[in-house]
Parts: sequence; C-alpha cells; structure tokens
Amino acid sequence: MKGLVIKNTGSWYLVKTEDGRCIECKIKGNFRLKGIRSTNPVAVGDYVQIILNQEGTAFISEIEDRRNYIIRRASNLSKQSHIIASNLDQCMLIVTVNYPETSTTFIDRFLATAEAYRIPVKLIFNKIDAYDEDDLHYLDSLIHLYTTIGYPCFKVSATQGTGIDLLKSELCDRITLLSGHSGVGKSTLINAILPDASARTGEISAAHNKGMHTTTFSEMFALEGGGYLIDTPGIKGFGTFDMEEEEIGHYFPEIFKISAECRYGNCTHRHEPGCAVRQAVEEHYISESRYQSYLSMLEDKEEGKYRTGY
Repeated sequence: MKGLVIKNTGSWYLVKTEDGRCIECKIKGNFRLKGIRSTNPVAVGDYVQIILNQEGTAFISEIEDRRNYIIRRASNLSKQSHIIASNLDQCMLIVTVNYPETSTTFIDRFLATAEAYRIPVKLIFNKIDAYDEDDLHYLDSLIHLYTTIGYPCFKVSATQGTGIDLLKSELCDRITLLSGHSGVGKSTLINAILPDASARTGEISAAHNKGMHTTTFSEMFALEGGGYLIDTPGIKGFGTFDMEEEEIGHYFPEIFKISAECRYGNCTHRHEPGCAVRQAVEEHYISESRYQSYLSMLEDKEEGKYRTGY
C-alpha cells in the first residue's frame, strides 16, 4: 500500500494512504543496514510503501525515489545527515533581523543547499511590526541584496496579519517547507495561514508526544487551496552536507556567473591570480557578506565536516 509521510516524530511516522486513511507506522530494521547514514532515514514528504498488521498499525517497507530534499549536517553527529523534508516545490525561509537576528551566513547556507537540489526559495521577513528605524533600514538592504540575486522576498507580520494574504497565494497548490531559527515566529505564521493547525497539533501532542524529543518533530498540513505546508523544528545552525569543494561556488548564483571570467577554470576565488570573483567583491558587484558565507563553507570542507554517503 502506498502513502505519503505527513508526520515524523523520530520514533513513529504518520502515513496518509491513497484512500485517505492516516496510519501510524514504524520502520523495519533493515533500513538501518542499507548505508543510509542519516538520523532519519524516512522524512516528511516521502512516498512510501507500507505493510499493514492486525493491530491497525504498519511497517514502512520501502521509500520511493525522492525528486529532491533539503538536507543538513546532523547537529550532534557530523558524519551523519538530517533530511529535513523531501519532494518539495519550494522552501520559505523565515528571517528576522532582530528578536532574534538571523545571520546572513545562515541564510546563505540554506540558500546554497536549496540550490544544490534545485529547490526554489522565498525569503519571508517576519516581525516587521517590531523593528526600529535601524532594523528596518537593515531589512530593506537585505531585501535589495537577495532580490537582486533572484530570491523573492516578502515582508510580513504574523501577529498583525500583514502580508499573510499574499503569502497564502504563493502557497496554493505547492508543497512548501517552512524553516528558520527558533523564535522567528514560524508557529504564529502557520496559525495565521491555517487557524486550526495549532488545535490539531495540540491534540496529537497530547496523545502521543509525552517526553518526546521535539527536535525531530516535523509535520505536513493540507492547505485549503491545495498543496501542503511543512512545519519543521527551529534550527540553530545549518551545517551543509555532501558538497564537493569545487561545487560550492555553483550554489551562489552571482559567484557562479562571474566565475566564468576567472583566469583558471578551477579557481577557488581565494588567492588565485586573475580571479574575477574577488575583483567583483572589491568593486561591490558581489556582496562581502555573500563572499564570506562562501568562504565559510569552503572552511567547513577543509575541516572535514562534509561527508559523502549517508
């Protein structure tokens, strides 16, 4: 029987079958033996085959091929990956310039990972009602930067409802991952888009989640206009995973474009003569913050933080 994984608690999965039933599932032990070096071999958004048992629960017997996914290095085990969600049409990264501040390094690592798997990203700048003049000036400069590169940006206030209707139209008929740091207002945003989401989450939590580690809790919510919204736990850092050093520049569109003019085809844009990218940074065609994010990802690679195979 085929189904869609709509919830992952880390210990069991909720699978929505093709006939509309929601069935609690476990994974069979052999998933651990197939060289999947991941903290969660099954992710929300996966299509799976399940085998029912007499108790009304089931085992997941097979994961169908994913068309894409968002992955990061597991926070506690650098040799392992953590797949945040799979089979996505787009990601929305919730950003706050204060309360708390989302660093450009975090934004850029997320964007580069999405580029690696060809998943479009939109940046949602939340809490615009809470900022002073300096914060708003910085926010506008970030929007200018990322819009120029090609990432759509939206200003919203989840608490006041500002910009929510426009956001809803961007979600229609798409499978969308919402991500961001803890405290950026993701839950408030989801409640503004889906007023009954918190009630449903509460009921499920009360029944099943006592003592559960919420760090692995992810869930898909069906949207009225079609599509799904995927809620994931807030993440502190975004350790990129499974990238080769020479590929990293490909995932920064503006760096990749200008790198064609470098003297050497294998230029790392750090110290080589005739580097068009460093010249573009000096002349402010490429932002210093984006270049520094690129360098930080190269440093990760040098320190052996990336691993192939998972």
